[in-house]
Amino acid sequence: MRFQSPLLRATLLRRYKRFLADIRLEDGTETTAHCANPGAMTGLATPGTTIWVERNDDPRRKLRYAWRLAETAGGALVCVDTGAANRVLRAALTARALPALAAYDEVRPEQRIGEASRADFILRGPGLPEAVVEVKSVTLARAPGRAEFPDSVTARGARHLRDLAACAREGRRAVLFYLVQRSDATALATAADIDPAYAAAFDAGRAAGVEVMAHRAEITPDGITIGPALPLASGPRGENGLIGGKYGEIDGA
Repeated sequence: MRFQSPLLRATLLRRYKRFLADIRLEDGTETTAHCANPGAMTGLATPGTTIWVERNDDPRRKLRYAWRLAETAGGALVCVDTGAANRVLRAALTARALPALAAYDEVRPEQRIGEASRADFILRGPGLPEAVVEVKSVTLARAPGRAEFPDSVTARGARHLRDLAACAREGRRAVLFYLVQRSDATALATAADIDPAYAAAFDAGRAAGVEVMAHRAEITPDGITIGPALPLASGPRGENGLIGGKYGEIDGA
């Protein structure tokens, strides 16, 4: 997925009301940018952080800039646009670029499952069970290399896991796909201390047959693609969601 226009370097002045950020462009201009991230953005929204924004000239939009990337003190890039995860995965699924899901030749986004939920994607292919895919964007890291999800309490995320578990019990292929949008991530863990209910739903979902896949995003100011698979924490659950300090392979990754 390529950005629609080249990203511009800026400095974050403050983030507020979740979806707004005051920024300073390199020419000194101060303005407000849209922040497409409802989460806590822990460690990514500190005033003075170097960020990358995308300019748009659509007269229908109130804000001329959208905040896309944050740059850590160590130089890693983090995509703060949660909606990018769906766009990146859709491109990969359409191109059949993910080996674990490459056999599916039909990709349908935003499909209803059950009476009250929608799946990010439904995949179909000849002779294959229908695959229901839910996508999550991961940006939190509280220890070097270890990405974590979620970064705040998410009742919606737990509901999605229950929906996937129901699909698995019906005989459909149920896939939870984490796109870890940090260039410095080497593994993924569940942040059980932040949201114990989500961690419980995650464990119950896997027990019901939900497949969990995680890949690190390859991020540049030009665009984002899906990179290598990441291992998942495994073993007795420990502090901060790290499961025994050991990592195992993710299903189907």
